[in-house]
Amino acid sequence: MSFQTLADALEGHAAADADAIRAFLAASHAADIAQFLKDYEAQIDWRVLDFLDITKQAEVLGYLDRGEQVALARSAPRSRLAAVVTEMDADERADLFNALTEDEQEALLPALAQAEREDIRRLASYKDGTAGAIMTSDYAVLSPKLSARQALDTLRREAPDKETIYRAYIVDADRKLLGSVRLPQLILAAPDTPIENIMERETGAVRVDEDQESVARKIARYDVIALPVVDAEERIVGIVTHDDALDVITEEVTEDIHKSGSVGQLAESVGRASIVMLYRARVFWLVLLVFGNIFSGAGIAHFEDVISAHMPLLFFLPLLIASGGNAGSQASTLTVRAMATGEVHLGHWGRMLGREAMVAGFLGATMAIAIYGIGLWRGGADIALVVALAMILIVLAGSLIGLTLPFVLIRIGFDPATASGPLVTSIADIAGVLIYFGIAQAFLL
Repeated sequence: MSFQTLADALEGHAAADADAIRAFLAASHAADIAQFLKDYEAQIDWRVLDFLDITKQAEVLGYLDRGEQVALARSAPRSRLAAVVTEMDADERADLFNALTEDEQEALLPALAQAEREDIRRLASYKDGTAGAIMTSDYAVLSPKLSARQALDTLRREAPDKETIYRAYIVDADRKLLGSVRLPQLILAAPDTPIENIMERETGAVRVDEDQESVARKIARYDVIALPVVDAEERIVGIVTHDDALDVITEEVTEDIHKSGSVGQLAESVGRASIVMLYRARVFWLVLLVFGNIFSGAGIAHFEDVISAHMPLLFFLPLLIASGGNAGSQASTLTVRAMATGEVHLGHWGRMLGREAMVAGFLGATMAIAIYGIGLWRGGADIALVVALAMILIVLAGSLIGLTLPFVLIRIGFDPATASGPLVTSIADIAGVLIYFGIAQAFLL
């Protein structure tokens, strides 16, 4: 059997034995099942999930996008939803809970056991975008007084309920974090060795209110499976795992790509987003940039005399303006990416500006040489000189705008990713028009 066979059965194009479907789905990875369900509505998704045991249903639900999870939650009876939610990982359970409306949350909570209710309330209380909002409470803790043998026995009992036991965290009676111990260390240690003799005291702990992107970077930098999260009193309250860090990085990259294209935030994936949602995500910046580009038109109107006297100038206008926008987009993309990875900070602007000016100067000169011959052919020596000089200055201006705008935005509290793409291009277009026809007016009139 295959997913295509299952699809044909769901759409009524072929018959399928229920036992065969059940066996196929049981042998399939939860991520593959979730990918298959993305093409169907919630009612059909539940028909497929019915073939799975409750644990795997929860696992599949965890692989779905947040919008798809919410759609499934809203289409299920409360008791059924509560049963699946109970089996979900603690952090995924809290994320789904936060995505529901207040009325839906209040309807779900009474159907959960007290332990799950309290855990959801606690995890859901942390500010979105922080370590607390992405951490899980399914972590293993040990007392420093235990021996290696006792610690292994404890982990053996707790393993089914923990997201990872590869690293256990050592805490005192007040749950203050003292260190951690890796599973291989426990296995290789002599059975009677006290944990406090082999534990690692440097934990790499992050604060519960630390930015989630910063936490994800630390996990990537230190190449660890998880980082512990502590409160103001250094008590452990959760862990952020590598898969959560990957989700954060994916989310941040997606957000930056959308902003670089001047697209607003989407509550669902592009494939499932409605026409209205896609319209709202794109219309604001497009309308704003339309009015911004009026300045380009006003600049052209201001130089009507020089344009009417030297019509060949218009032939080079699209070429020059596009070159400035392209150079600006390149500089902005490099700067925003360097900021996102932590390579560049506000204090680096001066040094980067000087270097970018030199690079842009060389780029502009190279492009000016390439275009000079066409200028001679289309308009003569004077036009060629104007076009070549304008090319150098426009590429220089576009590059410096693309470099500087991310620094300006981050200085005033905006995401620098907004500077990429259409915004830089629009500003560079305005500057390019003024530079080009300003030079033409000075040399030709």
